Amino acid sequence: MIVVHGLKNCDTCRNAMKWLAAEGMEARLHDLRADGLDADTLGRWVDVLGWEALLNRRGTTWRKLPENDMADIDEEKAKALMFEHPALIKRPVFDAGGKIILGFKDEQKAALKG
Repeated sequence: MIVVHGLKNCDTCRNAMKWLAAEGMEARLHDLRADGLDADTLGRWVDVLGWEALLNRRGTTWRKLPENDMADIDEEKAKALMFEHPALIKRPVFDAGGKIILGFKDEQKAALKG
């Protein structure tokens, strides 16, 4: 089973779920806001993907942060912000049998297919 970590109201996450179903892949959505996120999972994602890749600096959540939160960002600060504000995590994040995949473009689709 593939776990799609994202937000239920995210268009990309919804499209990913539809695509997985159409491809016959069993998946479930883990809503980062409603279902939460534990520090170990976030730490593993940062280890695999890097905090720079994971941190969404283009969304409204980032733009609404106080200036001091956005200044001098490093791994620890980024992890703390993503843990506090899950919408700062780029999505979707797929956990496909322990393989962590970020995003939903052709490259990620190919990786999910195997």
